[in-house]
Amino acid sequence: MDATDNLTPATDVPPPARRADGSAGDADYGAIGSNYAAYRQPDPHFEAAILAALGAADRILNVGAGAGSYEPRGRNVTAVEPSASMRAQRPSDLAVAIDATAEHLPFEDDTFDAAMATFTVHQWPDLAAGLRELRRVTAGPVVILTCDPAELDRFWLVDYAPEVIETESRRYPAPAEIARLLGGTVDVSVLPIPLDCTDGFGEAYYGRPESLLDPGARLANSAWSFVSPAVEPRFDAALRRDLESGAWDAKYGGLRTQPEFEGSLRLIVGRP
Repeated sequence: MDATDNLTPATDVPPPARRADGSAGDADYGAIGSNYAAYRQPDPHFEAAILAALGAADRILNVGAGAGSYEPRGRNVTAVEPSASMRAQRPSDLAVAIDATAEHLPFEDDTFDAAMATFTVHQWPDLAAGLRELRRVTAGPVVILTCDPAELDRFWLVDYAPEVIETESRRYPAPAEIARLLGGTVDVSVLPIPLDCTDGFGEAYYGRPESLLDPGARLANSAWSFVSPAVEPRFDAALRRDLESGAWDAKYGGLRTQPEFEGSLRLIVGRP
């Protein structure tokens, strides 16, 4: 039986406000998400870690599924994504995503063997309700890919656009809070970021600073949409200046050949 055959009302939590394209979090993906999939390709290293955490689970729920990154092929995956812009970018070989939000999952208890949520929990209006729903509909592991706000300032971007780091620090919930809300047994592990990371979140460019001069790369990181319009041109001018003068390389040049960067990325796996 397909999970979509069991669509039922979820909780009594009021539904979150939604934007024109359906986006339910703080970011408007109707405005910033049109070319998201071009910059945010699943990274094989992260994919392997997520698959290992999912184990042998067949019925898998992906909440905040976006364009489908990290959804395992060959499994029975049900995707939930409120943004029409993001749903439209899903590859044709993936299942059509259900228009719903984390706080109101339209499934019966224990419908799924496992659940996953990648780069999304920081955008849920009601984190507690969303995690409670994930736990309710999932019999096995809940796998969350997110960032630790306490470690974001390890990234050199803090020297050039501290407002972006500050914004992300406010948005991302602490791993300990996620663990508390999930309950059960929770493991939190550092996920090293490879130098050639294909998933273009901010720290993916730790050794490739020129890549963040691309406005599209910044647009694929929602934090930039929350800062003052003056931040981007200032960032662009300062980074170009330091790259041309050699100042960036004098301070951070070793990162260009550093195979991995242990930054803020965390893999959280909760089991009942």
